[in-house]
Amino acid sequence: MLRGLYTATAGMMSQQRRMETLSNNMANANTPGYKADQTSLRAFPELLLHATGKTEVPTQKPLNLPFAQPIGGLNTGVYVQELAPLFAQGDIQQTGIDTDLSIIQQQTSGAVFFTVEQTDGTYRYTRNGNFALDSQGFLTTNDGLYVLDENFNRIQINDRSFQVQPDGTLLVNDQPVARLGLTYTENPNELVKEGNGLFRLPQQEGEEEPQLLPLANNVVFEIRQGFLERSNVDSSRTMTEMMAAFRAFEANQKVIQAYDQSMQKAANEIGRIN
Repeated sequence: MLRGLYTATAGMMSQQRRMETLSNNMANANTPGYKADQTSLRAFPELLLHATGKTEVPTQKPLNLPFAQPIGGLNTGVYVQELAPLFAQGDIQQTGIDTDLSIIQQQTSGAVFFTVEQTDGTYRYTRNGNFALDSQGFLTTNDGLYVLDENFNRIQINDRSFQVQPDGTLLVNDQPVARLGLTYTENPNELVKEGNGLFRLPQQEGEEEPQLLPLANNVVFEIRQGFLERSNVDSSRTMTEMMAAFRAFEANQKVIQAYDQSMQKAANEIGRIN
């Protein structure tokens, strides 16, 4: 009976974490460049039950031969194995603001990112192109992180009237001044998701922080100025999954209540002496 309590509790904990992930996705449904998280549920290792016993063999010297007869498998609950962002292309929304940039990929594999510099000098990668110009003319994110060019230098634009070519080249008075430092990874699932729409590569202890490689020539993309990539969260689907997670949580809760009532009856009624 206690095994059933543990199984139902594991189910409730998994659905609670799933609900937290879905709620976070819904809260960021209007965040530019946000990539929805996906939960992957997995069952704990399955137990194979056997009935063991002995068989007497009628011989001159009686023998007792042990045997094990399979009964079947027993699952011990589920858990959230991992959270993986969905790197599908989000919808493109026109804003008309020159500092808003969006990445449009022409291929489904891999992912292209803007490169930004944190205050400690390390690099991060983002799809949120909601940029701005600071007082010194540097192109930054709304959080104050510097947007980098292809040589990993900060981009300074002395004229607020500038154009961005589809390949990421920035023009001031029709003269190229820099090119966006776009990076690419064939396997975006290896990235670690941080807050504010930032990603990084996993770092091994004692090693320098790895960096994504610049764009290869075979990567097809387009930079569009005056547009933002919206979040790729499907609000309708997320609401449906939230309802399903809530019902699954409720079902496990009722299982625990049934076990609790059975244990109460066993303790208070079955063991009572008349």
